[in-house]
Amino acid sequence: MDREENTTQTIEVDPSPPDRGTMERVLGGAHHDPHAVLGAHPHPDGTVVRVLRPHADEVHVVREGGEGHPLVKVHDAGLFSGVVPGTSADYRLAVRYGERVDIVDDPYRWLPTLGEIDLHLIAEGRHERLWDVLGAHVRQYDTPAGPVTGTSFAVWAPTAQGVRVTGDFDGWSGWAHPMRVLGSTGVWELFVPGIEPGTRYKFRVLGKDGRWRDKADPLAFRTEIPPATASVVDESTYEWADGEWMQARAGREAHAEPMSVYEMHLGSWKQGLTYREIAHELVEYLDKTGFTHIELLPVAEHPFGGSWGYQVTSYYAPTARFGTPDDFRYFVDHLHQHGYGVIVDWVPAHFPRDEWALAKFDGSPLYEHADPRRGEQPDWGTLVFDFGRPEVRNFLVANALYWLDEFHIDGLRVDAVASMLYLDYSRPEGQWLPNVHGGRENLDAVAFLQEMNATVYRHHPGIITIAEESTAWPGVTRATHLGGLGFGFKWNMGWMHDTLDYTGRDPIYRGYHHNQMTFSLMYAFSENFVLPISHDEVVHGKGSLWTRMPGDAWNKAAGVRALLAYMWAHPGKQLLFQGSEFGQEREWSEQRSLDWHLMDDPLHAGIQAMVGDLNRAYRSLPAMWTKDTTPEGFSWIDANDATGNVLSFLRHGVDADGKSVVMACVANFSGTPNRDYRVGLPFAGRWREVLNTDAEAYGGSGVGNLGAVEADQTMWHGRPASALLQLPPAGVLWLVPEPFEGAVRRRAAAADPEAAGTETARTGTAGPDTDSAEPDSAEPAAAEAAVAEAAVAETAAPVATAEPVAESIVEVSDAPEAAADETSAPEPVPDVTPPADAAAAAPAPAPAPAPETVPEEVAPEVPEAGTSEVEVTAPVEARVDSAPVEARVDSAPVEARVDSAPEAARADSAPEEARADSAPEAAIVDSAPAAPVTADLPVVAPPTPEGWPADIADLLKPPPRHALAPVEDEADVEAEPAVADAVEPGPLDGQATRAEAVSAVEQDSAESSDPDPGDAADRSNRAQ
Repeated sequence: MDREENTTQTIEVDPSPPDRGTMERVLGGAHHDPHAVLGAHPHPDGTVVRVLRPHADEVHVVREGGEGHPLVKVHDAGLFSGVVPGTSADYRLAVRYGERVDIVDDPYRWLPTLGEIDLHLIAEGRHERLWDVLGAHVRQYDTPAGPVTGTSFAVWAPTAQGVRVTGDFDGWSGWAHPMRVLGSTGVWELFVPGIEPGTRYKFRVLGKDGRWRDKADPLAFRTEIPPATASVVDESTYEWADGEWMQARAGREAHAEPMSVYEMHLGSWKQGLTYREIAHELVEYLDKTGFTHIELLPVAEHPFGGSWGYQVTSYYAPTARFGTPDDFRYFVDHLHQHGYGVIVDWVPAHFPRDEWALAKFDGSPLYEHADPRRGEQPDWGTLVFDFGRPEVRNFLVANALYWLDEFHIDGLRVDAVASMLYLDYSRPEGQWLPNVHGGRENLDAVAFLQEMNATVYRHHPGIITIAEESTAWPGVTRATHLGGLGFGFKWNMGWMHDTLDYTGRDPIYRGYHHNQMTFSLMYAFSENFVLPISHDEVVHGKGSLWTRMPGDAWNKAAGVRALLAYMWAHPGKQLLFQGSEFGQEREWSEQRSLDWHLMDDPLHAGIQAMVGDLNRAYRSLPAMWTKDTTPEGFSWIDANDATGNVLSFLRHGVDADGKSVVMACVANFSGTPNRDYRVGLPFAGRWREVLNTDAEAYGGSGVGNLGAVEADQTMWHGRPASALLQLPPAGVLWLVPEPFEGAVRRRAAAADPEAAGTETARTGTAGPDTDSAEPDSAEPAAAEAAVAEAAVAETAAPVATAEPVAESIVEVSDAPEAAADETSAPEPVPDVTPPADAAAAAPAPAPAPAPETVPEEVAPEVPEAGTSEVEVTAPVEARVDSAPVEARVDSAPVEARVDSAPEAARADSAPEEARADSAPEAAIVDSAPAAPVTADLPVVAPPTPEGWPADIADLLKPPPRHALAPVEDEADVEAEPAVADAVEPGPLDGQATRAEAVSAVEQDSAESSDPDPGDAADRSNRAQ
């Protein structure tokens, strides 16, 4: 009731009535302290009790023991008053409405629920648990007459003349519960007994202009289902079960861990589901697709679904569209228990103008900046927070903490950061207000973002904050104490736009835009980046990721698969919007579910299957994510093949034991296969094809490398080794080395030397399978493994200068016949002529220098036993001053000198001089294959490099078995596998020459079934 409506005269029965003006202000709702008038007050004759109960017929004060005392109605507005004998410290009210009598407690006999420290921190803008004192809280107090349960309400409205709380409990009349202001803080408070969880309420605020406004609680923890706008009293009873996840999260370093994010909109992923139902279906889906995190478009309550949640009205309440706040807690808890992180979009940049929400909350600009040149956002028709006001900044910082604390959220992605940082954002000249220095930077917003990041990271170690910042603002992810904004990550919007523009072009034009794909590496490590293909790229006429791809359906599917595999291999974390993981065709709309029926199409099902294998392979390869944010984690193989539309690079990292690991990515963005494409690699040996996006299991054409390739020591792309690859059309290959397979095979050959000799005769090559049998002892195996491990370790970071290399480590046959007859003639040297393609590309080997004495520090200890003829086939490159060596014991044969002088191994004597600016590996001595050398030497075991363990066979374990495509029978090896098998060796594993392998690939491609038989022209184009 407005105060102008209260015209009835007061009945003079109150022994000490307040003055008329005070009474009018109380009844009109404009009194700053109604508790000073209402409630129980001492009087010489006892206690005066005044009660405001509109529409009540009678009111009695009921004291302990059931004694009742009637009150007199002294005002038609519903004011009752009377004197009760004695002291009424604890009493109840019996209120009669017609035939109904309610026994209730008096709201105006209770002390404030906020203390002095709370008010002090609120005034300073430093109350980091603001939600504990503002908003609606269910409370219970023990009294002599029994426990009292009710709800306390508190709201910040500093310029309001009065505030009432109204709701279901008073029939929404808005008269009965005026609130009091606490000091000069502008906080209004009232405890109302009897109000239980689930009760709807609002604040009725009287502005300076004399106008009443009904406002939703800014700190409401629950709301009505939109379009209804009332706040709802809520009390959480949820018991969390994610303690193991939370404990582990506190010790995590997100920058050095795998993070592939599935961005989703709860209302359109699968419509009609609740939080709890979505949780169960989503976990099953994530188990299938392999993402590590989900990111939810804003879940804070918003009235207009078409805003997708980006126009928030209740910052502290999860949207009621899918259930209660405890239901949302269950959603997060269930994902945590199954190993998935939850990130939510958070929108502190702006808020809508809805009359019932934050806009002009107390009748004047309160949460928004008062000057429209700073307080209005023209792009979205919204209002901008006043980041310079301490209470507003406190409201937002506490809100960030609230989601992390109350809902165990693992990260906040902050929307529209650029609009916060620039005062002239989307504003024409003359319509923005400069800062105190005359610049366009919003210094208040900068201070707020720094405070928010510093605070949440201090309270919740292990969480992440992500900035959607689309400009070149420096230091977005730099620490706040170094002047940065303090975010953990930043969306790489430049990469997103460049990559989508490039892949959206026909392959014949991509060569002219090659720089769009390489430019991102110019700044890839200037911030900690997330690579997004977000919701913004599949709306407003942009089409879906599928429709952006050129060509027919087959080429579109191939383009999506190639883009995603390239994206996952690129430095940075990944984010993909829902539907893109299976090639959603229609542009996304929040009003309908995703087109799940597309999963009946093999092309779309193939994309989804590829994404699952992609994520599992990514999570199992530390080279992909342990050095995501440093230049040491990436090196180009070839960035300049614009004509061929091919990009190739290495990813470097370390495994759980701190040992170096490497992965090679080769992306062919042309529309045709690229046969016998030579790619430089850091060392020779067998490289397994971890992923091929053109696998038939994914709907591809099956062009590939039959699971693996053998790299020889042909120098290429400035690398010491190289391999011939069969690049699929619009396809991406991931390759990882298998440094220990050769050692295992050699031990098997030692057990069956006759079989090893047969293999040598069949292939005509002394390859990795035909090394001489070595002594059956732990030391040779350990030394061999250590050499291989060191070869991988050398790829972890570029080497500034070439260094001398140590003497070759030699494998020695334990041949009793040779030991018995030291003068026996050596066996004929087998033919080890390299394949024609390798020989043509490689420089001629340098002549071996004259033998000299081996230096003491590298010479093996020679026992006094007899000598044995030795066939040296293992290539070795080592450093004199360190135990690790860059070598592959199972790689192609090269010239190795056994008893030559150290000068023979010096980098400056090699025909190819290693260049520090062309390869990150150690200097190379000999880059071309050469015939094996035989010599009579004592029988010795290869030395184990100092400091390395004897058994390191688990250094580069393959991905878990579930990441691999199953092979059911022998016929499966004829088609290109989806992901290389980690146990059985591939067809190229010492079983065929290079020519035979290429022939097998071509035959495999020609015989593969076409996924789109209706398009003859497309089949012909792919067959080429």
